[in-house]
Amino acid sequence: MHDAQFHSHRIVPFPRSQVFAAHRDPASLAAWWGPAGFTNTFQEFEFREGGRWQFTMCGPDGGNYDNLWIFRRIVTDECLEMRHDCAPFFTMTITLTDVPDGTHVDWVATFDDAKVLAALLSMILKANEENFDRLETVLAHSNGSD
Repeated sequence: MHDAQFHSHRIVPFPRSQVFAAHRDPASLAAWWGPAGFTNTFQEFEFREGGRWQFTMCGPDGGNYDNLWIFRRIVTDECLEMRHDCAPFFTMTITLTDVPDGTHVDWVATFDDAKVLAALLSMILKANEENFDRLETVLAHSNGSD
């Protein structure tokens, strides 16, 4: 694995279309994106290639964390490629693959600077697991329709 790259994955017991919908729908996405205890306020959400996703995450510590993502590639029910266009700078590819027990959700984040990833790695490991937990909770409470 590349030293500027982080890989996180989980099998979730839901169909790909439902998992993709949780990424496409801003209300669902706001409910699960980020670690435990965080909330999101979206200023802009243009789910299309070249579209912007600008939002503020509010942490349990009361801190506000501004984020800007640019959607680079969207393949319905299969793949998203997004650019985190503010510090820390990185590109994330999310791939959804059918497996017998549901959907394999695979995240690969490639950081512009390996030193930045190294400094954030312990936080990212915990945060991504919490993010997946929150995704599963939202999926369990949705009816699977688009």
